[in-house]
Amino acid sequence: MVEGSDDNTQTFLFQAEIAQLMSLIINTFYSNKEIFLRELISNSSDALDKIRYESLTDPSKLDSGKELYIKLIPNKAAGTLTIIDTGIGMTKSDLVNNLGTIAKSGTKAFMEALQAGADISMIGQFGVGFYSAYLVADKVTVTSRNNDDEQYVWESSAGGTFTIRQDNSEPLGRGTKIVLHIKEDQTEYLEEAKIKTIVNKHSQFIGYPIKLVCEKERDQEVSDDEADEEEKDKEAEKKEEDEPKLEDVGEDEDADKEDKKKKKTVKVKYTEDEELNKTKPIWTRNADDISQEEYGEFYKSLTNDWEDHLAVKHFSVEGQLEFRALLFVPRRMPFDLFENNKKRNNIKLYVRRVFIMDNCEDLIPDYLNFMKGVVDSEDLPLNISREMLQQNKVLKVIRKNLVKKCMELFEELSEDKETYKKFYDQFAKNIKLGIHEDSRNRAKLADFVRYQTSASGDEACSLADYVGRMKENQTQIYFITGESKEAVANSAFVERVQKRGFEVVYMVDPIDEYVIQHLKEYQGKQLVSVTKEGLTLPEDEAEKKKHEEDKEKFEELCKLIKSILENKVEKVVVSNRLVDSPCCIVTSQYGWSANMERLMKAQALRDSTTAGYMAGKKHLEINPDHPIIDNLREKASADKNDKALKDLVILMYETALLSSGFSLPNPQVHASRIFRMVKLGLGIDYEEPMQAEETSGDTPAPIQVDDSEDASHMEEVD
Repeated sequence: MVEGSDDNTQTFLFQAEIAQLMSLIINTFYSNKEIFLRELISNSSDALDKIRYESLTDPSKLDSGKELYIKLIPNKAAGTLTIIDTGIGMTKSDLVNNLGTIAKSGTKAFMEALQAGADISMIGQFGVGFYSAYLVADKVTVTSRNNDDEQYVWESSAGGTFTIRQDNSEPLGRGTKIVLHIKEDQTEYLEEAKIKTIVNKHSQFIGYPIKLVCEKERDQEVSDDEADEEEKDKEAEKKEEDEPKLEDVGEDEDADKEDKKKKKTVKVKYTEDEELNKTKPIWTRNADDISQEEYGEFYKSLTNDWEDHLAVKHFSVEGQLEFRALLFVPRRMPFDLFENNKKRNNIKLYVRRVFIMDNCEDLIPDYLNFMKGVVDSEDLPLNISREMLQQNKVLKVIRKNLVKKCMELFEELSEDKETYKKFYDQFAKNIKLGIHEDSRNRAKLADFVRYQTSASGDEACSLADYVGRMKENQTQIYFITGESKEAVANSAFVERVQKRGFEVVYMVDPIDEYVIQHLKEYQGKQLVSVTKEGLTLPEDEAEKKKHEEDKEKFEELCKLIKSILENKVEKVVVSNRLVDSPCCIVTSQYGWSANMERLMKAQALRDSTTAGYMAGKKHLEINPDHPIIDNLREKASADKNDKALKDLVILMYETALLSSGFSLPNPQVHASRIFRMVKLGLGIDYEEPMQAEETSGDTPAPIQVDDSEDASHMEEVD
């Protein structure tokens, strides 16, 4: 809409929505104002893309020798920042329509988003990124020329109007020049260092050269007459000629020395174009054309890591969805990898070579947060917000592909034993966390875990290796969890399993307890804990017959022990897993194991209410072939009320708790029992009171050796 005009200049009113938007941008307090440069450079890149695309069908669109580039020119003296591109340029109609009078649908949508609490940095998503210039400028001048029109100048101080005039005073050629008249309090954006930082952060991988006109100094040797005022030098030389001169042989040499003394070095200022985005987006190139050294240099520039990467995956996805990605595995785990305030991932998200964000939570799952790299999408909208990312189907497809490629990369790493060991030593917890969290890829991730076993020695092996060594009649994978390899290797639980020649997997990492809650089977083989009820080993008929006879033989003893231990154990049964130990404590199939109970008690912020129902019900298993158990059976047959029998059962139960990995509820009481047994062994008078033992806070009670009512004081203490 034309408000008024003169001979050459026309004045237009901004569309109402755009005027409101500009007013909001100018008056709002927004700390991250640097996004204006990202938006303007992105627009320039789009303009260059358009002319390059048109030139594919009509090469004459590109002027002969006209380089495609973006140039930034800061001018502190004038207080301006100029952005020039050699892109497609705009006609007069484009200037009117694109920069003011025809309200794009995105303008209103962006205003509504802002009112709903959205961030101004989303502006580019709505196609109105140009107006972000008013975050730092109080006046903007746009000079542009399209191949199909003359050169025009658009200008506005955001007062509700803008002007357009034809201008050939300074021929631009094809392209656009934007001059920002920087606000007095935003002059930091005229500093070369600040501009370099912004470009490096947001626009490093734009596909066209971004040149910054830098002011530099160099040393230049000049004579005094060049450095000083010429007239004074001439007068001095004339005066010197009129004075009498010494006639001697060294006259000429002295003159030469005098000339040399007149030479001096001064600082000379000059301007030079400096390309800011030299690190080109190598993911856009063919992987076969890129050397490992180039990948290494790019990885270091991307991550600031001082070491080379361990592995790299370079791929592209085409079809309905198009994106390119470059994924790196670092050599070592970051020290803060699992800290709560650590950023969720290290994958930089680009849209058409423009940086969007480097902490997109939905781009890759948490357990792969050690992966570093870039994803460059052709389908996502520019400057997409976090809220919209959560709803974006394109991102979900990208995520699925990234995880798939990570699995392929780990598979490739596992083919080299030494390289994979380096990887696994650093990122084993991440792989196991993936088994816990990622049901879709759980089976694949199970291929990548490594454990020491009873047959692997000091080397860790895969579950596939274990399955490959399984006996013909073996249908289950046996494992044990615990605090250390030494503890589980000497555990009573593995005695019979190992004696029968079956291999046991040692799981000694705390996270393994969470892994086995989800990894129920591997390659069709069920994973079975040797510390829980329900352990069944392949038996022949003779072994089955013996086990049935033992159950019948020790049935009465089991009942007696259960009555003595009362509610401490749920049941007492004859074991088929013990060889050298008299007894052990096992837990129910779905409760916590002893190791898990230990871990949960160690949690500083644990919920104690869960311990009541998650702590596994304890079962006491006795070894029918052990002399202690056989002796107890004989004692029970002779006298079920023998108080010494009760003492021995309780002591045996508490010792089994310790050897099975549980903690004692009252270690002092157990210690008192041990000391009494030591006194008996040493023949010390049993009637002497023990000074260290107290009974429920009362004074020490004497212990009798006869079969009186107090003969078994251990029973009372318990």
